[in-house]
Amino acid sequence: MFSKLFNNFKKTDPKVPDFYTTDLHSHLIPGIDDGSKSMEQSIEMIKSLKNLGFKKLITTPHIMSHRFPNDRDIILNGLEELQVELQKQNIDMPIQAASEYFFDEHFIELIRKKELLTFGDNHILFELSYTTPVYGIEQTIYELLKAGYKPILAHPERYAYFAASPEKYHKIKEAGLLFQINVNSTDAFYGKKTKVAVKYLIDNGLVDFVGSDTHRPNYVEALEKSINSKIFKTIEEKNIIKNAYL
Repeated sequence: MFSKLFNNFKKTDPKVPDFYTTDLHSHLIPGIDDGSKSMEQSIEMIKSLKNLGFKKLITTPHIMSHRFPNDRDIILNGLEELQVELQKQNIDMPIQAASEYFFDEHFIELIRKKELLTFGDNHILFELSYTTPVYGIEQTIYELLKAGYKPILAHPERYAYFAASPEKYHKIKEAGLLFQINVNSTDAFYGKKTKVAVKYLIDNGLVDFVGSDTHRPNYVEALEKSINSKIFKTIEEKNIIKNAYL
């Protein structure tokens, strides 16, 4: 009998830690980027995230002029449709929307027009090219801060040119940039090099936010493992994670 109870205990569903009950990076609005393909898939993922213990989701569809030319109206209309469906199905999950902006000329233009979708305390999320080093990032950080935004760099561990020269992380961090790592990076979901890079960021106290970057159901399945990874469990030792303030 004791053995049976022990086995049932081991099967207890994994839950996100208290500092991570708000997720700020996902692609849950169906059909507008490389994330959810349908409303049914969006609902499935949101249910799974709720079961993991999330209490609030901030979904961030891509705005990438050369691939996903979304804008404020497309995103907010998609959010409204998703919220209506959640209400119809009696799923209690607060969800907001901003964007994951790609660092390009269109992004610079939106900064200067002050037309960025924000969340939290005027935070914005943006990403870089994974393989090609960017130029002018420190000037752009300055422009964002001057305009009153609080910029967050999505998954810095995934940019090969930073991971190869970790000292570069410190330089852009000192310029006023906040860092959001993907939780799944801690369990080699994106490969061994990314896992090494995310460990460096965690060990050096450079992490401000954590995110799921959920695109499809397999990302949530991986998240169930990653929240129990050895690397992720060390994150609070040297980092102040700010998700709870969003």
